[in-house]
Amino acid sequence: MADVASPDIELPHNWTPRIYQGRLWNYMLRGGTRAEVIAHRRWGKDEVALHWSAVAAHDRVASYWHMLPQASQARKAIWDAINPHTGKRRIDEAFPLHLRKRTREQDMFIEFKVGSTWQVLGSDNFNSLVGSPPAGIVMSEWALCNPAAWAYLKPILDENGGWAMFITTPRGKNHAHAMLQMALRNPKWFAEVSNVLKTGRFSKSELEEQREEYRAMYGKDQGDAMFEQELMCSFEAAILGAYYGLEMADAQREGRIGSVPHDPSLPVFTAWDIGRTDDTSIWFYQVAWGEIRVIDHFKASGKDPKHYAEACHGREIIVEEHGENGKPVKWHLGAPIPESAHRIAYRYGLHWLPHDAKPKTFASPRSGLEQLRDFGIKAKITPKLSVQDGIMSARATLPHCWFDEERCDFGIESLRNYRREWDDEAKIFTDNPVHDWTSHASDAFRYLSLVWRNPESEKPVEKPRFLHDLTASEVFWPSQSSTSVQRERI
Repeated sequence: MADVASPDIELPHNWTPRIYQGRLWNYMLRGGTRAEVIAHRRWGKDEVALHWSAVAAHDRVASYWHMLPQASQARKAIWDAINPHTGKRRIDEAFPLHLRKRTREQDMFIEFKVGSTWQVLGSDNFNSLVGSPPAGIVMSEWALCNPAAWAYLKPILDENGGWAMFITTPRGKNHAHAMLQMALRNPKWFAEVSNVLKTGRFSKSELEEQREEYRAMYGKDQGDAMFEQELMCSFEAAILGAYYGLEMADAQREGRIGSVPHDPSLPVFTAWDIGRTDDTSIWFYQVAWGEIRVIDHFKASGKDPKHYAEACHGREIIVEEHGENGKPVKWHLGAPIPESAHRIAYRYGLHWLPHDAKPKTFASPRSGLEQLRDFGIKAKITPKLSVQDGIMSARATLPHCWFDEERCDFGIESLRNYRREWDDEAKIFTDNPVHDWTSHASDAFRYLSLVWRNPESEKPVEKPRFLHDLTASEVFWPSQSSTSVQRERI
């Protein structure tokens, strides 16, 4: 198409899609609005997205976003990225300077002469953005992005008729895999898995060379997993650097991720990770016979103590009713509840807060512990332990856990994808966790692992002992026993 501001410039500019990119490109040209492409490295995912954004921005005046998992990596991966074949910045190829009104390098922001804007952002700060809502977004490396970003943006695009493109390589069976399965069943979506065998992008010798490079960097097993993930687009490959990958895979295989109902006879405990400007994460769990029954997970960002207290109190209710077949029907928070429904309230034990809840939190001179107590949250502070020791504790705890798949879906995905940083220069994994959308739920679970055996929090109410329950020593030498006996029941 020709640009209305500069008729001599054609869009896409000096570029045509490759054969295997054509299906996605043609879908968008025909007015498609939802697309997910799982594609191998060097497929040209961001290249297609950039050129499509240029076309869209000159077809409809609006705001457009190109989002990566973290704002810190967006500059390197997109804004400053150089095309090795031409030596030019990729954004300058997709968005020629003649089409621009202004470019803000610091904000990674472009305003076009036609009035549209385009910006590179991170999915880690999507809800802090101000200005015009987008009419088109690209979620690059979607498998590593915060899935809550799409939950936040979807209603905006539904309302304004905007489009969304999700491009990624796999990272295990996480939210990207779940969205792919949905998209394959939905005729309104474009969905495609494009591995190297399908595209023919590399020769057999090039593929073998790449496999050997991965093995040299990561070792044989992890190198093969990296090859399967990055080039064969396998969802089965292990997530490299994942702390709890094996433990979560065991939980899935052993059936410990499924339906885990609330047991009214047991107290409910919580484990928190408190964020000031980012997410606060709360796990809800019960303990019985050495099992940790993780029945719920809650997260929110930038809220005050009252909001989190109300979230806990709101989750006190589980609604059940016997259906036509005699099976229980459940309504969860926010669903319409019939008048005939039977309500069962949670009976809370302790709420466990992180050690940094002792100093002032929630932007207040009073501690988070004090503020939450104002709203009926009976809380204690978890022991302080190093991150690495806490991770080892979490690994030892996971085999005891049963997770409710529906209510804990975000928390489960966080645990699956929580991983170590990769040092690209040293070619090793560091001891530091990646700080991203997975961090808060994983930190909260780390605290859970430190306290779930706590004797004070799990000690049952002691029942009175009667004379017929006592031993001979307690009957004939009562002074040597501190037991209080209710003799009137004899």
